[in-house]
Amino acid sequence: MGIVSVRRVSQVFFFAWFLWFCLVSSLGEQYWQLRGWPVNWFLQLDPLAALASLLASGSLYSGMAWAVLTIALTAVLGRFFCSWLCPFGAMHHFLGWLATRRLSARQQMQKNQPHAAQAIKYYLLLGLLAAAGAQTLHRLAGLPLSLGGAAGWLSLLALLTALAALTVRRLWPQPRQALAAGLATLALLLGLCLWTSPGEVIGASLQSGLLDPIPLVQRSVNLILLPALDAAAGKLWVAARHYQGAWLIALVFGAALLLNFKVPRFYCRFICPLGALLGLVGHWALWRVGRREAQCKGCQPCATRCEGACDPFRHLRQSECVLCMNCLDTCRDGQMTYQTSRSAAGEVPLPDLSRRGVILSLVSGVVAVPALRLGGLVGPNWSPALIRPPGALGEEQFVERCLKCGQCMRVCPTNVLQPTGLERGLEALWTPSLNMRIGTSGCQLNCVACGQICPTAAIRPITLEEKRGQGAYANAGPLRLGTAFVDRGRCLPWAMDRPCIVCQENCPVSPKAIVTREQYSVLARGKVTGRQSDTLSLAGAALIPGRLGTGDYFLQPMSGDAAARRRIRENGADNVNLLPGGAWSPAEGEAVEVVVRLQQPQIDPSRCIGCGVCEHECPVSGQRAIRVSAENESRSPKRSLLL
Repeated sequence: MGIVSVRRVSQVFFFAWFLWFCLVSSLGEQYWQLRGWPVNWFLQLDPLAALASLLASGSLYSGMAWAVLTIALTAVLGRFFCSWLCPFGAMHHFLGWLATRRLSARQQMQKNQPHAAQAIKYYLLLGLLAAAGAQTLHRLAGLPLSLGGAAGWLSLLALLTALAALTVRRLWPQPRQALAAGLATLALLLGLCLWTSPGEVIGASLQSGLLDPIPLVQRSVNLILLPALDAAAGKLWVAARHYQGAWLIALVFGAALLLNFKVPRFYCRFICPLGALLGLVGHWALWRVGRREAQCKGCQPCATRCEGACDPFRHLRQSECVLCMNCLDTCRDGQMTYQTSRSAAGEVPLPDLSRRGVILSLVSGVVAVPALRLGGLVGPNWSPALIRPPGALGEEQFVERCLKCGQCMRVCPTNVLQPTGLERGLEALWTPSLNMRIGTSGCQLNCVACGQICPTAAIRPITLEEKRGQGAYANAGPLRLGTAFVDRGRCLPWAMDRPCIVCQENCPVSPKAIVTREQYSVLARGKVTGRQSDTLSLAGAALIPGRLGTGDYFLQPMSGDAAARRRIRENGADNVNLLPGGAWSPAEGEAVEVVVRLQQPQIDPSRCIGCGVCEHECPVSGQRAIRVSAENESRSPKRSLLL
């Protein structure tokens, strides 16, 4: 079996594993549902996810340590991840082959030529890492000053001078120029950080998940492909799954795939920030693809099938080589090989990154976070409609950790967890929030699945005892996601004189957080014109047949005497049938009233946990008459309703 065949087997194998992990990321009793499978393994192998979350939060969740293995193997083997393990890379590889399989050799060679735009992904990488690590950089800026007095200022000045001096060495090779530009930018940012207050101007935001291929494909498969397939098959879930704003996720995913018909592996070559990170590490790889001899016959079949557009025929672009091994398979003279020495024809170790572009990317990443927060969506202008899942960290810490991978939304059994749209700001885009109208119920008291599956602990793992406020957590009380509020202008008992206690009946906490106030309201008045046992004929009271037999409607004398009130069993358009018994017996010609007992709901905020079951079950269509808001959530003491 040739090396290309081995690579294809590897791609199919890991792609199948990825789909299996997506499939089993659901609660249930079947063998193909969550049963201890390492469903986050691909996310944990992602070094960009690990590095960005480390820079943003200052800590690394234990499972993300798997990324060290990817980095170590890349440093030895080169960019093996892109063409051997990455499920998104396998999709692009297949579609790229599909798009070019009927093209001539010359046309294929033209599509696989290196392009200056391949540097874009490196600029994107630097910007995303700068946005994640700006606050960490801010903390480092104060270290020299910790020496105190003149010594601190002199040490900082010496550091900045040494770093800035690197940029004037124009005779250095290209890699060192890029390094010098990065260090000069670091010096500039360190200087800027000294004049800002931590947490006010400089912040950290984990936005790599927007373009990182593993969270992107995980999110797309979880929230687009599997729900779409199950809508036809009806096998994965009891009810069809719906996700708000799914069109935007589908648009990004579809565009990334369809661009392969323009340029093979378009996303991998021009956009993928993970590929850029692995390319930087792979520059120093021990093993590499290259030519045995400086001269060859020049047949160039290696250039027709190169997946990375790394120009193996001329000066190999080592950082762009994705180890597809097609050049080894197509070379007729055995000139292309995989070896520990550099290509005999020469190498271009890194893309042509301008120092100006590097500085602009880093500064843009740092500036982007405070720019995104000018609207105060993470601070005082926080949205009460943005309700986070149980166990979610405070909002600033949450956006420092959330990868936007969609795993929590996939595992949620009631489909209440939804991707947040652009209306909550770019930082919140595709992060999980609760929409109580979608799905089969609200957030269930017996479920803590989202925290158990989150790969970065943006939703920390909690126990059922902690969620319910039992055992060791009895003093702290149950976790609150927010508080429900009754809209009296839309509530049936409050606004329309219609009996309804659906929200109170479905409230899952004990004692119930929804209590009712009993009120009687007059619906109609009339006069008894005839009587046959307990059936009375009424004049002047226009009744809707069959409506009054629910047990909430009564007949009473015009005086309003509550002691004489009798329950209506059934009714016609001009008659009512009363339940037997009662002290009052209406006489013919007596004026009477039809009244309804209304149990008007009220919320006890000290008991409400914001689970949203009441909102989901509310019979008022459209905007519910009872709605949950993020006020009083446990994760943010500043949002408390009660003193």
